[in-house]
Amino acid sequence: MAQIAIYRNNLLDNLREDRVCTAFGIKIIPTGEIVQIAKQAGYGSLFIDLEHTTLTLKDASQLCITGLCAGITPFVRVPHECGSGFIQRVLDGGAMGIIVPHILGVGMAVKSVENDHGANYMIEDARKVIQTSKFPPLGKRSLTAGLPHFGYAPTPATATAPQLNESGSTVFIMIETADALETVDDIAALPGCDVLLVGANDLATELGIMGDFDHPKFMQALEKVSNASKTHNKVFAIGGLYHRPDLMDRVVNDLGARWVIGGQDVGMLVNATRQNCLALKAIQRS
Repeated sequence: MAQIAIYRNNLLDNLREDRVCTAFGIKIIPTGEIVQIAKQAGYGSLFIDLEHTTLTLKDASQLCITGLCAGITPFVRVPHECGSGFIQRVLDGGAMGIIVPHILGVGMAVKSVENDHGANYMIEDARKVIQTSKFPPLGKRSLTAGLPHFGYAPTPATATAPQLNESGSTVFIMIETADALETVDDIAALPGCDVLLVGANDLATELGIMGDFDHPKFMQALEKVSNASKTHNKVFAIGGLYHRPDLMDRVVNDLGARWVIGGQDVGMLVNATRQNCLALKAIQRS
């Protein structure tokens, strides 16, 4: 029996040709029409946001499945501290990659306030994400059958796990905290960490320069993430700067970003409807 191939990952395909993969953000529209609109517009991937939305796990899965069938690669951002079980369900539901926000580092010891003895316990940030998202030998993800990544076709585990590790479980570690920025080189060195994604707004806020993307500290931070990506052969990605084409030019062409998040459905709808209404009102002669 011929091996069933996994759906294509447009980010990885673009990387092989050193091309940028664009992402359309989905925040409020839970149905497949928005996926087809994004595909028709020319985007290569989806940024399905479960962190700052009321979209459900079921919504995300349906959007992912539609994206797979339409040829626009679905990636999903999960809520902060959502748990390993939730991450696995998102991946099993059709996501080709997981985006995890507010990472603090590779793994850091935190003093437990509930422990009378004052003992320390480990919170494994980036490493824990990788263990949850990847199959052995990279991680400890649990294997299941009947996955949308293969069109629900029966696929032996010996074929499923390697293909998912290679292209069906891309791990995006968000660099948007001061702690993550400080340890970005260590994070990038982790096997199974595929993408370093800068969250521009939160990172600027953490640096004490909220909204000031022209501040030297912000560009220095981007350069640090870019250098870590290049050193460890990881993808440098950016979100939150689509409204600044001047900075995006530098980030893409000078710093080497290859995955860029564009606008989200809600923002585009608001802007387009406002412009349309103003155009209609302008028709009336005074």
